[in-house]
Amino acid sequence: MVATYPVLSLLVIFALSMLVVRIGSVALQLTGLSPDVASFQSASAFSGAGYTTEEAEHVVSTPERRAVVKTLIRLGSVGLVSVIPSIVLSFNDGGEANLLNLIYIVSGVVLLVLLARSRWFNRLVTPAITWSLRRTTDLGIRDYTKIIGLQREYRIAEIDVRSGDWLANATPSGLGLGDEGVLILGIVRRDIYVGAPDSDTRIEPGDTVVLYGKEDRLQELAGREAGDDRAHADAVEEHERVLAEQERLVEQ
Repeated sequence: MVATYPVLSLLVIFALSMLVVRIGSVALQLTGLSPDVASFQSASAFSGAGYTTEEAEHVVSTPERRAVVKTLIRLGSVGLVSVIPSIVLSFNDGGEANLLNLIYIVSGVVLLVLLARSRWFNRLVTPAITWSLRRTTDLGIRDYTKIIGLQREYRIAEIDVRSGDWLANATPSGLGLGDEGVLILGIVRRDIYVGAPDSDTRIEPGDTVVLYGKEDRLQELAGREAGDDRAHADAVEEHERVLAEQERLVEQ
């Protein structure tokens, strides 16, 4: 005989666990994390696995994120305790019944995973979760990904500076990246982050420069050779065309 109630209980717990992880992921995204990082860290906190990485330390660097992660860890510990009895009861009949229980459980889990990964489901659920979080929490949440255009063609990139690179021993004012449509958001030096560096701040070998701009321009900068003035001139010319087009659209 198939253990109907234990199997259903297990699938319900699994579905609720996936929903909790999804809510946690959306909440972390609204604090400024990228979707990939938010999804991974939400699952890590809920399961309690792998939550000792350097990235995890960054995730809990603000009170809002710590509140989200703390809730996920607590709910995850309760969910794990609830799952174990359901699994034991599901395989308590022996023989053919256990095989049927296994088939039902695997099929149910696969269907739930496919549902959770479907785009239409995410388009339906994510706005509802976002609305609920804004209405029911006092988190100072902001969708930074949307605010600075990361959902479009703009990106944030890190470039490691080596001796002899075009960035080495240069200053923001001397590089003229603003003329190319690229902003220097910060410089990481020996684990110290210098935000909005002064125009005369010298970039040293070993630094990591954090840049904001269009994706194709950032990719070109990552591979630019030292002394390539032609690449800089072409980038400036292209940015001027972009500005002219944007001005034309605004005036319409």
